[in-house]
Amino acid sequence: MRGRPEPPEARAAPGTHVSQPRKVEIRSDGGLSILWDDGHQAAYTPAHLRLACKCALCEDEWSGERRLDASSIASDIRALSVKPVGRYGIQVNWSDGHSTGIYTFDRLRALCECETCLKTARE
Repeated sequence: MRGRPEPPEARAAPGTHVSQPRKVEIRSDGGLSILWDDGHQAAYTPAHLRLACKCALCEDEWSGERRLDASSIASDIRALSVKPVGRYGIQVNWSDGHSTGIYTFDRLRALCECETCLKTARE
């Protein structure tokens, strides 16, 4: 056995491209900035990204029901460190002690809060 299999998001269909980050940085506000391989510069506020965690502690894995209440996230939440997870995502260590969530690259692209992405999402 060669280790754990990659999650479905990591296996792109033939002929499709899964965006890969070139650079991931923690911003001064504790959020993240990601430069993607297509040149897109993505911005993520800390509270938005923390609330988007889909680990079993934050979201029921069977029902999909959210366990993490937005009001429980401290206003000063911040990313303390980021580490890669395989070829498909990152794991963030948060100032509230949470660090079990994996953010896949596809999900991070969908969560981008830059002006261009927010405008596209509204259309």
